Amino acid sequence: MTDMTENRGGESETPVARRSPLAKRSGGDPGSRGRTTIADGVVEKIAGLAARDVDGVHAMGSGISRTFGAVRDRVPGGAKSVSRGVKAEVGEVQAALDLEIVVEYGVSIADVARDVRENVITAVERMTGLEVVEVNIAVSDVKLPDEEEEEPERRIQ
Repeated sequence: MTDMTENRGGESETPVARRSPLAKRSGGDPGSRGRTTIADGVVEKIAGLAARDVDGVHAMGSGISRTFGAVRDRVPGGAKSVSRGVKAEVGEVQAALDLEIVVEYGVSIADVARDVRENVITAVERMTGLEVVEVNIAVSDVKLPDEEEEEPERRIQ
């Protein structure tokens, strides 16, 4: 909003933006006017999706959690749990994550773990602004080529 003012000679001066009284009082960065909290579950979902995007990751979670997840996924209206196999501890500025993965047979577990760690850290830090201080990865199983699928793990696009 602008305000046209007149000087003594009757000529109008340049427009001057009006400032809200709140802006004068608070001054400073709008980002400093409150607090943002991010739930553990939010970070777990981000990390779960990022981990599943890595080649060589067959599934997330232990055999038991995958079995319960398969049952839950078959229930009408049940949603696939993208955070299965992920546990996050989120503080005000930092996060730590534990992931449990199943790798495909023939891949380098060390390379897959490194790629998962890198992808998870990048995604969580970019989306949340939190510093990821650690990503612990437990490989709970290897998917053999001739094994039947307990549950079809599809990558969520």
